[in-house]
Amino acid sequence: MKRREFITLLGGAAATWPIAARGQQQPMPVVGFLNGASAATFTNNVAAFRLGLKDGGFVEGQNVGIEYRWAEGRYDRLPELAEDLVRRGVSVIAATGGAGESDLSVRFATATTPFVFLTAGDPVKRGLVAGLNRPGGHVTGISFFLNSLGPKRLELLRELVPAATVIGMLVNPNFADAEIITTDAHSAARALGQELIVLSASTERDIDAAFATLIQRRAGALQVTPDPFFLSRRDLIVGLAARNGVPAIYQLRDFVTAGGLISYGTSITDAYRQVGVYTGQVLKGTKPADLPVMQPTKFELVINLKTAKVLGLTVPDKLLVAADEVIE
Repeated sequence: MKRREFITLLGGAAATWPIAARGQQQPMPVVGFLNGASAATFTNNVAAFRLGLKDGGFVEGQNVGIEYRWAEGRYDRLPELAEDLVRRGVSVIAATGGAGESDLSVRFATATTPFVFLTAGDPVKRGLVAGLNRPGGHVTGISFFLNSLGPKRLELLRELVPAATVIGMLVNPNFADAEIITTDAHSAARALGQELIVLSASTERDIDAAFATLIQRRAGALQVTPDPFFLSRRDLIVGLAARNGVPAIYQLRDFVTAGGLISYGTSITDAYRQVGVYTGQVLKGTKPADLPVMQPTKFELVINLKTAKVLGLTVPDKLLVAADEVIE
């Protein structure tokens, strides 16, 4: 073959390479994002999740797609939403919300689709993983153990409101770990010599009724347990606590920045960021079984001094010194 003919042939073939290469490109991976709450109240958390993805080189709309599924506080919808994501064929599912049934819904919906959970409970006891260091299977995630901090919150309430012998506890009965939380809280209250009143609420009307019962029973303080539904209704709960003059402790700083008195727990935004990081690693090919379940290393104590003054409370110096943030 003559040199000119070879170059012509090569040029013709080369002209087709970009087209062929484009045809061989893999489709953009899609992440399923499942949450028991609503998008409107989880804006910051979703932003933190995207930031975690970005740390791994994934940007929504550029090289990864995200399919969002929100249960709007109706946990009974989560299994259906999880199954929908599995049928959609997403590459990995981020089962978030922390205190809902997102994680278990995905666990039962698929035995093959990788997923990264965010749970407030013990993932081993919940049957999500075989162990924290060696999760096994197609599952891993973040556990920020908010549920286990209930007794500590009762102790903090005791220091802040020492005269309160009757304590109310707001619990969503639809929350998977409601029974465990209630049992632990009763034990902690007995150890402190307090009477604990469990107030069940899974709707806004229930929350109103719970506060009416709280006042009727002359409870001196309130603990609000971890739950996405309560977080999405934080303005309502904080407002009712203020109007009724009830000192309340919460699991997340979001309640305190909304006007609540005090919170003790882990950083939920950092937990969502870590879920994004793990999701990115799975997208790159890391097996969930090789990613140990992450646990919190820092706990935040946040106090709203303005709210304390309105309630006529003097915050002990040792709490002020221990606080990670004091809102004045």
